[in-house]
Amino acid sequence: MTSRITDKPPQFRSNHPLTLEKNSVPAPPESQSFHWHGFTQMADFQNIVIDRAEGCWLTTTSGKRLFDGVASLWCNVHGHRNPKMDAAIRAQLDRVSHITTLGMSADVTDQLAERLAEVTPGDLKHVFFSSDGSSAVEAALKMALQYWHLKNSSSTSAKTTKTRYLALSSAYHGDTTGAVSLGGIKYFHQLFAPIIFTPVRGPLPCSYRLPDGVQADNACDYYANEIESLLKQHHAELAAVVMEPLVQGAAGMITHPTGLLARIRELCDQYDVLLIVDEVATGFGRTGRMFACDHEGVTPDILCMGKGITGGYLPMAATIARPHVFEAFLGKSSERKQFYHGHTFGGNPLAAAAAVASLDLFRDTNLTETIDAKSQFLRECLAPIANHAHVGDVRGRGLMVGIELVADRESKTPFDADRMIGREICERATELGAWIRPLGDVIVLMPPLVASDEELRYLAETVTQAIEEVLADID
Repeated sequence: MTSRITDKPPQFRSNHPLTLEKNSVPAPPESQSFHWHGFTQMADFQNIVIDRAEGCWLTTTSGKRLFDGVASLWCNVHGHRNPKMDAAIRAQLDRVSHITTLGMSADVTDQLAERLAEVTPGDLKHVFFSSDGSSAVEAALKMALQYWHLKNSSSTSAKTTKTRYLALSSAYHGDTTGAVSLGGIKYFHQLFAPIIFTPVRGPLPCSYRLPDGVQADNACDYYANEIESLLKQHHAELAAVVMEPLVQGAAGMITHPTGLLARIRELCDQYDVLLIVDEVATGFGRTGRMFACDHEGVTPDILCMGKGITGGYLPMAATIARPHVFEAFLGKSSERKQFYHGHTFGGNPLAAAAAVASLDLFRDTNLTETIDAKSQFLRECLAPIANHAHVGDVRGRGLMVGIELVADRESKTPFDADRMIGREICERATELGAWIRPLGDVIVLMPPLVASDEELRYLAETVTQAIEEVLADID
C-alpha cells in the first residue's frame, strides 16, 4: 500500500530499542536515569520529552509534533491548553492553592461535590475526594467494608462476616495494595501476591473470545449465570462486587455483552451485596454517555471516578456513594462511626477548579452528545485494517478502541508475547506522528474527546500504516 504518512523524522529511529543486539542490556543515558518511569524498562527506554502541547497535539523538545492518541493516558478531555480550563486554574491560584479537607473545605470543592452529584447516575450524592483512580478504588473498598461493619454490628469492636470482594477475571483497578488485590492481570499483579488479599474471582465477560457453546445472543445470560453462581456461594462473606462497566480497559479493551451490567446490579440487590463500579477510565463522556452506567440505567452503590474528572489537567479522583451507604456512617462523635480514611490532597482547590471548568465545558458544548458520531467515524476510518490477516478484533465503546493483533485470525491465536508486536507497532506509529501505547498486543486508541474528524482520520491512517508496515513480513 502506498504510504500515506510522509513525515518520518530520523530522530525516533536512532538507537531504537528493537535494533539493539540481542541479550544486550544498555545503561540508560545519565540524563534520563533520574526519572524512573512506571511500567517502563529503563534499560532500553528511549525518552520522548514534551516541551508544550495544544489541542490534541504534543510538541517535543526537538520540535516533533505528535497526535495525543491516548489522551495522556486516557484522561485528557477538552484538549491541552483549553483557554477556559487554563483561566479557571489561574483564577483559583490567586485565591488559595491548597487547604486540607479534614475539618474544613474550599468553596470550589463544595461546589464540585454538588456538581458531581448532579451528573452521576441516580441518587449518588455523597462525594469523597482523593488524588488518583487507585486511591478512589481503595477508598471504595474500605467504605464498603466499614459500611457492613456499621450495619451489622452495634459497636465498632464487633466484626462483620462481609469482608471479601468479587472481582472479574483480568480485572485492573489500580496499583495501590487494595486495588492490586482486585486485579487479575499476571504481569501487573502476580509479583505482589505476598502482600495482597485474594478476591472471589469472577469470569472474564469477553465478547470476542466466547467460551465453547456460547454465542453473542446468549453471552449475557452465560456470564450473568456464572456470577450468580458465585454470589449464591459467597454472598454471606461478600462486601461488594467490583467491576469496570461495559469495558475492561487495561485487560485489553475487553467489551462486555450488552445488558450484563444491569443484570449484575439486579443480582447484587438480590443477594444483598454492594455494587462498586470503577468508572475511572470510562467516566466523563468516554463511552458516549457521561458515565458508562448511564447506558444501562444502572446506579451502583458506590462509583469511583478519576482521569477525566479534571479534564486531564490535575490529579484528582472521587468516590461517590448513595445515601444508604453514607447514612450508615452518621452518629454521635463518641460512637466513632466516621469513615476512617483520608488524603492530604483530597479535594485540592486547584484540581476542583479545573473539574468545575470541565463540567462547565461539557454543559456548554454538549460534548458528550458528539461522541457517538465521532466513535462511528473513527471505526469507519479503521475499517480498512479490520480485515487484515493479523487483526483479530476492533472493539470498544465510544472513544475507547482496542485493536487486537493475532498470529492467526481464524483460531484467534495470539502472538508470542516475547515478540512484542504491539510495542513495535506503537513505536512505528510514534515515528509516523501519533503517540499511542499498547496493552500487550492490543493497540489502544483513546484520543481527547474534542478531536476533530480530520484528526481522528489522521490517527486511524497513521495506526493503519504502522500495523501494515510492521506486520508486512509476518508469516
